[in-house]
Amino acid sequence: MLTFVEIIAVLLIAYLTLGGALYFMQPKFTYSPTREVSYAPDELGLDFENVVFKTGDGVQLSSWFVPAEESGLTVLFCHGNGGNMMHRLDSIDILHNLGLGCFIFDYRGYGDSEGKPSEEGTYLDAMAAYNWLTKVKNVPANRIIIFGRSLGGSIAAQLAGKVDAGALIIESGFTSYVDMGRKFYPYMPVRWFARFSYSTIDYIRKVRCPVLIIHSRNDEIVPFEFGLELYEAANEPKEFVELFGSHNGSFLVSREIYNRAWAKWLKFLEQYYEGRSAGQQAC
Repeated sequence: MLTFVEIIAVLLIAYLTLGGALYFMQPKFTYSPTREVSYAPDELGLDFENVVFKTGDGVQLSSWFVPAEESGLTVLFCHGNGGNMMHRLDSIDILHNLGLGCFIFDYRGYGDSEGKPSEEGTYLDAMAAYNWLTKVKNVPANRIIIFGRSLGGSIAAQLAGKVDAGALIIESGFTSYVDMGRKFYPYMPVRWFARFSYSTIDYIRKVRCPVLIIHSRNDEIVPFEFGLELYEAANEPKEFVELFGSHNGSFLVSREIYNRAWAKWLKFLEQYYEGRSAGQQAC
């Protein structure tokens, strides 16, 4: 029969083994890329450009540019951690129907993009996408909406804190990688062995453009409270929209609310920048 000391030793070994496994498996948990890209926007009857561009550290990325038809606004779309941009065709279609252009890219290691995903790499990828839009496509910064869903919300917030943009939209976003780790592994000292940061709540405090936070109360992966915390941390002007439905499907389940929220926000942005332009002329 095991003694008390032996039981404690067994439990400690098991705990350390689990901790070690979680430490080394973090990249697998954080990034779930799919290489095959079987569908493109033309499946929806949309005109698009298949764009290849390079990051600051020389990695070649694959992307799609779907031009705007009405508003002249372009969404720079930072997608989530799974699949590739092919899996965001529903979102591209919604944006198109709102009269928005869309520039969506695959992070390194996703789809046809070169390389292997990493936190710093995703930031470099988003910056390179922004540079392509502003320097190659000559889209004015204030006509760019930086949009991120889930993990992409953190990447979008980091970018928006460093560049000029018309707006930042975060959908189903988390406050930080460490906070997500605490949610799934509350019994582990997550902060000690976290290999990533993705501190969205710190990034969003540096953002000076208008901010829209969209989150589902029923999100089973990223707690609704994280969305509220991001909203509280953001600077004005800001807006919060509550959806219902799962983490990955709320924008479809709540499609009427979702589309209405985007349309309202776009109208606000036009009025906001018209007002600022008039104010500057008056000065």
